[in-house]
Amino acid sequence: MTSHQPPLWRRAVAELLGTGLLVSIVVGSGIAAQQLSPNDVGLQLLQNSTATVLGLTVLILMLGPVSGAHLNPVISLVDWALGRRSGTGLTLPDLGTYVVAQTVGAIGGSVLANAMFEVGTSISVKDRATTGHLLGEVVATAGLVLLIFALAATKRGVLAAPAVGAYIGAAYWFTSSTSFANPAVTVGRIFSDTFAGIAPVSVPAFVVAQLLGAAVGLGLLLILFPSAARNTGDIVLPHSAEKTSA
Repeated sequence: MTSHQPPLWRRAVAELLGTGLLVSIVVGSGIAAQQLSPNDVGLQLLQNSTATVLGLTVLILMLGPVSGAHLNPVISLVDWALGRRSGTGLTLPDLGTYVVAQTVGAIGGSVLANAMFEVGTSISVKDRATTGHLLGEVVATAGLVLLIFALAATKRGVLAAPAVGAYIGAAYWFTSSTSFANPAVTVGRIFSDTFAGIAPVSVPAFVVAQLLGAAVGLGLLLILFPSAARNTGDIVLPHSAEKTSA
């Protein structure tokens, strides 16, 4: 018996499904919050963040054994970058496939959420690209990258689901941007002109801020955990347990 990762097509399906469901959770709970508490933005954010924390935790537990449950291009990008140092992690074709699957899934997830709540799919007009919001995205993404890869570097990947859920839940509140921290999710949220939407004009700046945050997080990781590159095969959760006959 030998151990290896699931085939790329299966991992891509997991990333597409997971990112789609994540955006459905974010957008759908935002629509529900807007309908249930129309006059209280703070309560809307509480409802939205609570659903996201719980949903993200479940998605990582469910799909992590297949693809690692990256659900985020910056996590896949850092996994690839670290792997170049040790020959582990995602390959370049893996990276491209993951990013496409995540982005397509995110757009589909937004459309699905709109359909479930019978809200027409339309382009958001919510402009979010202020200086404070962009700084918030740098901070949120840097913290997320550092958390995930620090857990892997210290062989505590089993804690990723609750830890990532908790971090995103906190970052909803301590960052001014409400912690998108994910280029695919950012693109997906263009397609819902609701509480969780983002205007297309804001997206390029958000993605740049997220990439900058990923670089900051990677730099901090290599300072604090120099051996991190040797453990990139288990990001976000170990996903090499599939067995086949030798």
